[in-house]
Amino acid sequence: MTFGPLVTSEWLAREGNAADVVVFDASTYLPNEAKRGRDEYLKAHIPGARFFDIDAFSDPDTPLPHTVPSQGRFARLIAAEGVDNHCRVVVYDQKGLFSAARAWWLFRYFGHQHVAVLDGGLPKWLAEGRPSERGEPAVATGRTFTTNVHTRRLRGLGDVLEAIDREDSLILDARAANRFDGSTAEARPGVVSGHIPGSRNLPYSKLLRNDHTLQSPDTLRTLFAEAGVDGKKTVITSCGSGVTAAVLLLGLEVAGLPEAALYDGSWTEWGGRADTPKATGII
Repeated sequence: MTFGPLVTSEWLAREGNAADVVVFDASTYLPNEAKRGRDEYLKAHIPGARFFDIDAFSDPDTPLPHTVPSQGRFARLIAAEGVDNHCRVVVYDQKGLFSAARAWWLFRYFGHQHVAVLDGGLPKWLAEGRPSERGEPAVATGRTFTTNVHTRRLRGLGDVLEAIDREDSLILDARAANRFDGSTAEARPGVVSGHIPGSRNLPYSKLLRNDHTLQSPDTLRTLFAEAGVDGKKTVITSCGSGVTAAVLLLGLEVAGLPEAALYDGSWTEWGGRADTPKATGII
């Protein structure tokens, strides 16, 4: 049965109580934002939703934020939240679509295909007058989750260094234009401004309508084509720390374009090193 990559609020209101459906609030915020995802979750979340802590579902042994955890860590943490390989997982976030796609991508990277993003997220859900609840979720019944890693969905520093010199590769940066062109400072200490040489800028926000839902497949295909996606080049997505890069991956999926990979270290790694080439300005 095909499930995802998006579900509507109407679908979730109808199917959300099914025994095999697990809903997660996967919200996180930028370092310069005065909010924490879990705190906001405790104030209001979709009834029955659990909190997917993106920081916890990361590698604790690297200084980089949001890098992919080990297979064992992911399997242990997600099984403790009541997810097995047969569950249908729905993820959303508090901004509409910002970090939910990162959780969606992580599930797919570890081999779980029955995962979807709630189109429009919590803002659309609440705007429609749908219910919310406060506080901690009920204790989950632990299950067993088996990973099946899809390595083609992930790229590292060396892969990107090689890709910048290849005509058959395209690096898409999901950050805002003023971060991409280097005209504004990065929020993380020690990270310079600019972008990966040869990369193209497609801010993730362009993929969204005013109600935080994804643009239509036709519009998405137009946006990607304008950014250089031709269906032939191998696409690698990047951003600040590997979060909104996943929004581009979700958009590619909805648009029916070939699957791309995510550069996990993203600009935090690239812009924080002295030995990587940098560029500024708009391409």
